[in-house]
Amino acid sequence: MTRWLITLFLVFTGSMNFAIRSAIAQDERPEVGTEPAERPELETDRDAFTPATSTVGKRLTIFETSYSFIDNKDVADTHSLPEMLLRYGLSDRIEFRLGWNFEVGGAGDIVSGSEGSEGFAGKVERESQILYGLKAAISEQDRWIPRSAVILQGFTPTSGEVPATDVTATYTLGWEFANKWRLDSSMRYGTEHSTNDAFNQWAPSVVLRVPVTEKWQVHAEYFGIFSQGSEHDFSRAFISPGMHYLLTENLELGVRLGWGITKDAPSLFTNVGVGWRF
Repeated sequence: MTRWLITLFLVFTGSMNFAIRSAIAQDERPEVGTEPAERPELETDRDAFTPATSTVGKRLTIFETSYSFIDNKDVADTHSLPEMLLRYGLSDRIEFRLGWNFEVGGAGDIVSGSEGSEGFAGKVERESQILYGLKAAISEQDRWIPRSAVILQGFTPTSGEVPATDVTATYTLGWEFANKWRLDSSMRYGTEHSTNDAFNQWAPSVVLRVPVTEKWQVHAEYFGIFSQGSEHDFSRAFISPGMHYLLTENLELGVRLGWGITKDAPSLFTNVGVGWRF
């Protein structure tokens, strides 16, 4: 297991280092002949459990990767990496999504909004899965009409004891106020399989994002994951502050941490990652 963790850690740190170097080099490259087009503010889905209400943009790509540590109460701690997600803009309103992740520990990753796993069987397990799907913009903000989007994703295991494919559907919406504060919320529904169980999950969330400077932003978030139809139903809820820093207009570094506030939730989690637009 140690060899696996070391290998995956090197993959994760290598991908982060490549993204940072490439993004900085790309942003520093001088434009020839034409003025560069102004791009909207970079918004990644990995920045919080609540996904962004925006899409990537036509022919643009966002690469996201992160690492999560989850301090479980009654089973072994969970390590989740590299949480890779590639988002490509098929049009201004629709993006294609492809990702991959590996998890090891006594429970699955339940704190990364782009991930699908709920948990293992209470023993140390290794599990990986591929993610694929679409995100589509539904509406733009107009007074009290929110900006909104819908995400449809599938999760197919590439290793582990459970061979079943699961699906999720997420609706996310939010408002930006005159002071640039943003209030976003989402509701996610998904199927979930474990070794001896199959059930549904509901995951509501709400996050307040506050810009501190042009480059720094902080947020405070609530999110929960609630089972329906499980042999042993659970209720897991969290409060989670976080922050991100824009190294360039196309490169974001972010950190999140959170605490479980229900008896079924893990005690603590941390997440650190990067988002690169190109």
